Amino acid sequence: MLGARILLESLKCSGVEVIFGYPGGQVLPIFDQLYDFDIKFILTRHEQGAAHAADGYSRATGKVGVCLATSGPGATNLVTGIANAYMDSIPMVAITGQVGTHLIGNDAFQEADVTGITRPITKHNFLVKDVKDLARVISEAFYIASSGRPGPVLIDIPVDVQRAETEFIWPEKVNLRSYKPTYSGHPGQIKKAAKLISVAKKPVIYAGGGIITSDAYVELKVLAEKIQAPVTTTFMGLGGFCGTHKLFLGMLGMHGTAYANHAIMEADLIIAVGARFDDRVTGRLDNFAPGAKVIHIDIDPSSISKNVRVDIPIVGDAKNILKELTGQIKRLPDTISWLKTIEGWKKKYPLTYKHNGSMIKPQYILEQLWKLTKGDAIICTEVGQSQMWACQWYKYLTPRTWISSGGLGTMGFGFPAAIGAKLGCPEKEVFNIAGDGSIQMNIQELATCVANKINVKVLIFNNGFLGMVRQWQELFYKKRYSYTPITSPDFVKLAQSYGALGLRVTKKSEVAKALKKAMQANNTVFVDFRIEPEENVWPMVPAGQAINKMIEGLA
Repeated sequence: MLGARILLESLKCSGVEVIFGYPGGQVLPIFDQLYDFDIKFILTRHEQGAAHAADGYSRATGKVGVCLATSGPGATNLVTGIANAYMDSIPMVAITGQVGTHLIGNDAFQEADVTGITRPITKHNFLVKDVKDLARVISEAFYIASSGRPGPVLIDIPVDVQRAETEFIWPEKVNLRSYKPTYSGHPGQIKKAAKLISVAKKPVIYAGGGIITSDAYVELKVLAEKIQAPVTTTFMGLGGFCGTHKLFLGMLGMHGTAYANHAIMEADLIIAVGARFDDRVTGRLDNFAPGAKVIHIDIDPSSISKNVRVDIPIVGDAKNILKELTGQIKRLPDTISWLKTIEGWKKKYPLTYKHNGSMIKPQYILEQLWKLTKGDAIICTEVGQSQMWACQWYKYLTPRTWISSGGLGTMGFGFPAAIGAKLGCPEKEVFNIAGDGSIQMNIQELATCVANKINVKVLIFNNGFLGMVRQWQELFYKKRYSYTPITSPDFVKLAQSYGALGLRVTKKSEVAKALKKAMQANNTVFVDFRIEPEENVWPMVPAGQAINKMIEGLA
């Protein structure tokens, strides 16, 4: 069988149903085989769009996303998407073409050392030089991408390997001697954690994206309700705990709720699950949660004690460990007084904004969207103010309904990610919350949506600025708006030119009606909301400050 055919058969054996990508010279043998192969291929209009779509598909479904590009610029255009998946621990396999093996290292036309370029931003990568290794490599790539702490894996396949022939043998098992993720927590450590929880007076559960990766949603809820501990999530953990639950504090950190930040700073015990204590959460490290003992559960041992000193580390899978930990807790902590304190903070520091006549506030749009969907939708976002408002003002009830670029903060992520999410979950309504700057980063994917009848609804919060950068300039650079005012196209006409539906909303009274129309439309929809230009995201923790030193405000 040709190497190109072995690749596709191997993808099918790995459970792949859809590939996102773009053709080119060094992947022509693969595309020739794709012509009549029964895997769905989505032609994006840019390779970065393909990587983000594969990423969004993975986040929405829990499966491994797959993208495919040619050598040289095709491969390097995937780099941002690969880095984005790496930072957020998303399982993805990126396949690239490469010049013939005899030309590698000779600066051949459209040659790039993509394995070298992506080594720091992949969990592992492969350069396949012998067609006999191809099926095994693909099997290993999917195993590595999806096991342990997930991440992207790249497979670089020279064009002569694609054309070569060998017998196709699919390996039924993968056995990598040097790679053995730990799934069960140490029993002694779990017992120590249970004892510490029993005597806590002010515990807080701090849950990250690992809750969603591990499918530990139910186990987290059972633990929280048993010990009556409040739960805060990271940006990546949204949806891992029901957003309307009485124990939920919302997201913590730079743009988290004030009561989540106060709770973590006053806690005497932090139970961290599948989170990495990144700088947006901790703020000033030497002043973070000064009175708290820390239990840290994570499948990646390198994440434990990396940023914050941990008292009881437990390496393993969150789902397994939470179940065992909950069973080990015999004496329940007394948290009645603690929960009353938190209720006081919720009343004193609610998320709120100033209603300003007919002017459209982004918070109001998200409130109306929540009312219409009742949380039964997938929300994707671009990066910036629109992203933070979506964190704060929409309630995420279940895992895999929140899809956004966390660690890398990639503008242009949301729209192609929404395409991937909709293909993975066609029964779900999928919205992309966008700013007028970020949406233009990958706006060409409108053609992908229309051509494939992918009915994504894009809500553009159009304020005429690169909003989050402008907010920082307002607060810390004396309102010197250096290159943040942005000129945008007529989004309605642009959508129409691609064959999509375009709507413009300029009054508060039109918001709900426009959202209903977008949801009813059997088409891709761009809704251009003209929001208040200098609306800010509050609360906000200035860089380098402790997370309870928030700037409060009403724009």
